[in-house]
Amino acid sequence: MKNRIKVLRAEHNLTQAELADKLDVSRQTVNALETGKYDPSLPLAFKLARLFRRRIEDVFIDEPGPDEAELS
Repeated sequence: MKNRIKVLRAEHNLTQAELADKLDVSRQTVNALETGKYDPSLPLAFKLARLFRRRIEDVFIDEPGPDEAELS
């Protein structure tokens, strides 16, 4: 899942370590989130959105997978 975490973190002048402390996760988790190697749990996604004072949809970009057909 794509996200805007790196951009939002930079806008708030936070390092990965500082963001990790605020989220109570490791710096490696923040790195994995930013690079799209890890999808957060729902509680963590909401925590990120609250921290950045954004809607969850403004932090995470939902992209349908190849196996998801559009409903007619």
